Amino acid sequence: MISPEERFAVLFNRTHQPLLAYAVRRVADPSDAADIVAETFLVAWRRLDEVPPDEQARAWLFGVARRVLANYYRGERRRFALGERLRTSLREMVVPQPQVRATDVEHAMERLSPDDQELLRLVAWEELARDEIATVLQIPRATVRVRLHRARRRLLAEMQTVESDTPGVGPLKLPAVSGHVIRGRAPAHPATEEAR
Repeated sequence: MISPEERFAVLFNRTHQPLLAYAVRRVADPSDAADIVAETFLVAWRRLDEVPPDEQARAWLFGVARRVLANYYRGERRRFALGERLRTSLREMVVPQPQVRATDVEHAMERLSPDDQELLRLVAWEELARDEIATVLQIPRATVRVRLHRARRRLLAEMQTVESDTPGVGPLKLPAVSGHVIRGRAPAHPATEEAR
C-alpha cells in the first residue's frame, strides 16, 4: 500500500512542470507563478483523498490552479486599484511604456472575451483535451466542444478583421490541424488528439 507521502511525490513529479508552465504564461513575474504552483500543491496535499487517480489527477490540479490564479488576480486588481488611487492623488506624471508590436493573432485574441481567450489558451498552450478542459472549467464536455468551436470561429473572424485593418497583409492561412490555434505545434498527447 502506497503511503500518502509517496502518492503526493508521484503526483508532484508528474505534474509540477505543466502546472508551472500554465502559471508562468498567465502572470508577469515568474516568482508569482511559483507561488501559485506551491499553493496548488498545498491544496492537493490537504485534499489528497479527493485527488482522482492516474491521468485524471492532472486535470483536477489544473482546476485547482485556475482557482488559485483567480484569487491571485483578485489580489492584483485590489493592489493596482490602490496604486492608481495613490498615483492620482499625487498627480505624478506616468512615463508611457514603449509599444511592442503585437502579432495579428495577439491583436485578434485581445478582441475576444476572457472566456474565449482562456479556452483557446487551454487548447493551444496547455494542450489539454476536451475532457480535461471540462474538468478544469467545471463544465460538461459537450459544452466545451460547443464553446471551443465558437471561440475558434470568433478568433478567425477577428483575425480577418485585423488583416483588413492592416494594409499590405495578404489573406489569412491557418494550418489545417485539428485542436490548434498556434501554427505548427505538435500535440503533447497524440493519443488524446481524437478526444479534442
